[in-house]
Amino acid sequence: MHTGQLVFAQVMAYLPLKAFSRMVAARRAQHKVQDFSCLDQFLVLAFAQLTTRESLRDIEINLRAQRKHFYHMGLRCKTVSRNTLANANRVRPWEVFADLAHHLIRTARTLYANEPANSELASLMGATVYALDSTTIDLCLSIFNWAPFRTTKAAIKLHTLIDLKGSIPSFIHISDGKMHDVKVLDILCE
Repeated sequence: MHTGQLVFAQVMAYLPLKAFSRMVAARRAQHKVQDFSCLDQFLVLAFAQLTTRESLRDIEINLRAQRKHFYHMGLRCKTVSRNTLANANRVRPWEVFADLAHHLIRTARTLYANEPANSELASLMGATVYALDSTTIDLCLSIFNWAPFRTTKAAIKLHTLIDLKGSIPSFIHISDGKMHDVKVLDILCE
């Protein structure tokens, strides 16, 4: 029988819990919450991301199989249903998770501040070098009619500016699927 700490718990041990609880309090995300806390929601979503779950049903089924390990994963709830997770995703402010992402990016930038550049271009120029890239995320047009991409499909585009020293994102912009990367440069200059 396994007696060590779960890999998921080892990864989540780096989560800045005090900063996260301040962010939750600042956004009043725990208002009228009884069982499924914001931390539980974050841990469930992180688990879903790390295990490449594709739907709420997939998340629910996979977590049911792990129910006896909830305590060791850091989850304080007894079960996670699709309805509970869907309601939490719909009602709670997404800005809490954006604030957490910005906090983690700031932490990573300070950790990599004195590291040598990992690209020849950055070391030749002696300055910070960035790479701008985007990815298109396909969506169902019948559900996401606010994000038309083509006549039969919807999409959004995730534009990311990455600092090549440490491969840390410096800027992230989500737009409709038709926006070209050159137009993102105009947003960066503002």
